[in-house]
Amino acid sequence: MNSQGQQTNNRKQVETKMPIFEVAGVTKHFGGIRALNNVAFTIYQDEITCLIGPNGAGKSTFINVTAGRYRPDQGQIFFEGKDLAGLSDHAVAHRGLSRTFQLEELFTSMSVIENVMIGCHVRNKCGILSAGFRLPSTRAQEKLVREEAFECLKVIGLEDRAGERVTQLPLGERKMLGVARALAMRPKLLMLDEPAGGLASHEVSKLTDMIYKLKEDGLAFMIVEHNMPFVMGISKQIVVLNYGTKIAEGPPEVVRENPEVIKAYLGGNLRPKEPATLT
Repeated sequence: MNSQGQQTNNRKQVETKMPIFEVAGVTKHFGGIRALNNVAFTIYQDEITCLIGPNGAGKSTFINVTAGRYRPDQGQIFFEGKDLAGLSDHAVAHRGLSRTFQLEELFTSMSVIENVMIGCHVRNKCGILSAGFRLPSTRAQEKLVREEAFECLKVIGLEDRAGERVTQLPLGERKMLGVARALAMRPKLLMLDEPAGGLASHEVSKLTDMIYKLKEDGLAFMIVEHNMPFVMGISKQIVVLNYGTKIAEGPPEVVRENPEVIKAYLGGNLRPKEPATLT
């Protein structure tokens, strides 16, 4: 096939690939502060998109708006063609979009597997009465939930620690546990909020391998992260925010050369930011 034919074939592949997630004009204010300003981009099925930017750029606010914790002031959030803007976090998770947190909100009084089981309960069909009276249907449901939670632990390699308390896990394993709990919701798009933060290099490698495996199984990712080697190595697309505004979007090799991105990270005409590189 000649180069022109190859380009045509590539365009056809892009055209037939369906977007799983689209945001258009998403804006959020907190009092007089504009945390997000007309943000728009698209994520396609089984792709990895990283959302980056200096501290205070609006990245975590964007995840909170997307996941239903905050309601956007303006804009639309489409997931599989349906608008999620204004839905509760529980309703968003039920649709197939789940998230993790920078500091995992785990229940330290519970075991590792019990924390994952909480994620499964998004789909729990047992009513209050059946749960209260411990009816056979409830016991059967709990058995299935425990089995599914254990399978999620196997995905992240923590099945041998299922019965341990969360407090016995180091930081890296707590972050992976947060991923397992999000996977228990059976998402189609998983949003990871700084998953590599505080991890050692071997833990980042393990995280990368896990993300690639889940991507091969059809899961799409939106990842907020400061670890630039991790971002540049794993991303299909990078979206850059600064002061709540999108200043760049594209593949890693394009974004890393963008003058506005370099300014945002290294200073320039903007206020000083945390030391970071795009190499």
